[in-house]
Amino acid sequence: MEELRETQMRKTLKEELILFASVIKWIVLASGAGVIVGLSTTAFLALLSFSTNIADRYAYTFLLLPAAFFLSSVLTKYLAPDAEGHGTEKVIEAIHQRASNIPIAVVPIKLLATVLTLAIGGSAGKEGPCAQIGAGLSSFFAQLFKFDEKDRRKLVICGISAGFATVFGTPIAGAIFGVEVLFVGSLLYDVLLPSFIAGITAYQVASFFKIPYPHIAPVVIPAVNETLLFEVILSAIFFGIVSILLIEGMKAGKTLSNKMKIWAPLKGVAGGSLLVLLAFLFGNQYLGLGLPTIHASLEGQNIPGYTPFLKILFTVITLNCGGSGGLLTPVFFIGATSGSLMGNMLHIDPQIMSAIGFVSLLAGTTNTPIAASIMALEVFGPSIGPYAAVACVVSYLITGHRSIYPSQVMAAAKSSSLNVQAGTELRSVETVYQHRSKTLVGTLTSLFKKMKNKRPRQGQ
Repeated sequence: MEELRETQMRKTLKEELILFASVIKWIVLASGAGVIVGLSTTAFLALLSFSTNIADRYAYTFLLLPAAFFLSSVLTKYLAPDAEGHGTEKVIEAIHQRASNIPIAVVPIKLLATVLTLAIGGSAGKEGPCAQIGAGLSSFFAQLFKFDEKDRRKLVICGISAGFATVFGTPIAGAIFGVEVLFVGSLLYDVLLPSFIAGITAYQVASFFKIPYPHIAPVVIPAVNETLLFEVILSAIFFGIVSILLIEGMKAGKTLSNKMKIWAPLKGVAGGSLLVLLAFLFGNQYLGLGLPTIHASLEGQNIPGYTPFLKILFTVITLNCGGSGGLLTPVFFIGATSGSLMGNMLHIDPQIMSAIGFVSLLAGTTNTPIAASIMALEVFGPSIGPYAAVACVVSYLITGHRSIYPSQVMAAAKSSSLNVQAGTELRSVETVYQHRSKTLVGTLTSLFKKMKNKRPRQGQ
């Protein structure tokens, strides 16, 4: 009996030593990844700021959009095809399909193509490039030091988390986003510690180099209000519908672009020319990052109701016609302005609804309700937390099995009434979902007919 007890103690001690060594190992590796991503992201953001400031001196810089999209398309087509599009999607695809291998050429090409797109006025974001640059560098160092596939995967996820945390100044939400965005309905707990360390380290590096983060006043809600909660849920349904419009718009834009059998850089010229025309028709506030409009919404200023829908159009054209950049800054623009619209319709403080819309669109379009809820706390303060969390989950559910990242893999269906095969990419889940929905409709119709037949007729 004593010998058995000693054996068990040795096993327990061995397990604890292994776990302790693993913790130390990932503190070192994730810190290193955070420093590398923090430095590279800082350089990218500084270059983007410099280029944008120069472009902003001239009123009609956007007239160069056809040339900018042409050059961006040439760079990605011939030097780094994986740098095409909006960044994060390519990283998710690499993790699930290519053992987390990302060509190092993606890093400089993505940086140049995105700066070119955004500085001239393309409607895109900066987080996708940061995630792709961070993940690309992490993958490079993992290959350089001959890490196995599991460790390389963890490092690449650290790159996503660190990139997101650095761009938006939200280290906790960034860490959660990196481990939540890969699968729908699941978190990668084994990467949680490295992601936190990488996100916080990268954020500290960017802060050290004085990367400016916009100051957003906390949203103050005095107390829990049942009426407001109901109105938030109603608004979240609308945010889910807007998420669907953006996702389906991006999908339709890609399909249409693929049907255009012309040289890819010429598509860039066509897309850039169309954006120039739209800018003259509707104004240039829908070009570029759109930060002034986001801030105006979050400050409770009056925003035209059609604003989010025009931003969807501008973004779809940019990212499917040669432009390079991320999708999340447009998502925040669309979310904040959608919230402003709902605030005016429901006679609620537009500042509150803009803040909730800001994070709800993130949850709906990327299937990351936890990261979005935490982001609400980091950006807008604790009092908005309960409302934002409910809105994020509702928006996430309403969007269904869709995403702006079709390479996400299903871990669990969003409803027990739906039969969705786990382990399937979202781009393939749609067929299963539609087939199942028809079955549900048929079941409900049959039930309705049975209930109708059981009703007593008049005179009986």
